[in-house]
Amino acid sequence: MQDVTSCWSTGVFAGVDLEQLALREGTPLYVYSAPAIRSRMRALHDALQGLNAGIRYAVKANGTLAVLQLLAEQGAGADIVSAGELQRALRAGIAACDIVFSGVGKTDAEIGMALAAGVGRFNLESRAELDAVQRIAAARGCMATASVRINPDVDAQTHAKISTGKAENKFGVAISEARAWFDAHTTWPNVQLDGLHMHIGSQLLSLAPVAEAVQRMATFWQQLVVAGHSIASLDVGGGLGVRYREGEHAPAARDYADILRTAFAGFDGRILVEPGRWLVAEAGVLLSRVVLVKQGEARRFLVLDAAMNDLLRPSLYEAWHDIVRIGDDAGRESLAYDVVGPVCETGDTFAMDRTLPRCDAGELVAILGTGAYASSMGSTYNSRPLPAEVLVDGGRYALVRRRQTFDAMIADEQPASVWNSP
Repeated sequence: MQDVTSCWSTGVFAGVDLEQLALREGTPLYVYSAPAIRSRMRALHDALQGLNAGIRYAVKANGTLAVLQLLAEQGAGADIVSAGELQRALRAGIAACDIVFSGVGKTDAEIGMALAAGVGRFNLESRAELDAVQRIAAARGCMATASVRINPDVDAQTHAKISTGKAENKFGVAISEARAWFDAHTTWPNVQLDGLHMHIGSQLLSLAPVAEAVQRMATFWQQLVVAGHSIASLDVGGGLGVRYREGEHAPAARDYADILRTAFAGFDGRILVEPGRWLVAEAGVLLSRVVLVKQGEARRFLVLDAAMNDLLRPSLYEAWHDIVRIGDDAGRESLAYDVVGPVCETGDTFAMDRTLPRCDAGELVAILGTGAYASSMGSTYNSRPLPAEVLVDGGRYALVRRRQTFDAMIADEQPASVWNSP
């Protein structure tokens, strides 16, 4: 995706000069390519042709309103996991009927808000949650449409912290428990239980675990039909991986869709997919200035003005992100750097022993593949305001999130001048 929309030696991304952009909007700065996002959406739409399929974008990957609006314009619905994400999706113009509500810990307030909005479907993850949806829907005099999130006990072959489909994970229920729910469906008269859902993990670079899990879902669907249950929706979740480093390749949308065609042959209901990272990760870069170069006794440190509060993935997951110097590297020696931020944590490290063209203070670098699980995981640790975000498209850019000011960061804080009794 990046090769089509960028040329780091000339510093151009989707037709926009990154050096000029950084001078105007400052750094750290998230930059998202609208053409790259549209390209991924087209690829997935085309691959799913002939299937009664709907795309439900995983909002947690990147919930910036402008990104959500762009995806909505391309026909995406939303997969949400909180009331906040519900409000984001609705404000971005996504119809409530095209929203599925996932997550293991939905509160009563969130369930009530989702019912009031008319979300298309709940993905249920526990008996306690099923009981809660029944109770709240009955009190409101309405019907909730729901799928059971099954745990197919498939190893996703990904990082342990983003694997969700094994029996020991907190997500979903065993197929045996799900079967019991369907058999006792009249126990929950205000819940129309007519779907199956699963999600085995994130950053899947091999489709083999997907195929295995989908086949287990298909077998269960067929068993439920034989038992007399009506299944209207099969939701296979998301998790498709992307290229973060040389040698990695994002799974092809066509190959993914073919797995669904084969496994769900004969299914006459709606098939849902929940991509997040695959749609937006490679469309984003994080621009950062070099603050200084520090030569230690054993290592050379490239200190950036971006930090772990801006991009947590390397610290949290030991995640690799390619890092490039913006500009012509001709004649520059290559040096090994530990690329770090200014936060007071040893874990504030983007890369160890990374070979880059010589970088000097004041120069611009880009951390690639930061369109997903980057800004959405940001914080104000060390009292560092959140960075700005821009969308670039055809030589133009739009500021889609203003850089947070210090006053905005502390706006909800106040001295302990008024004391109350609980």
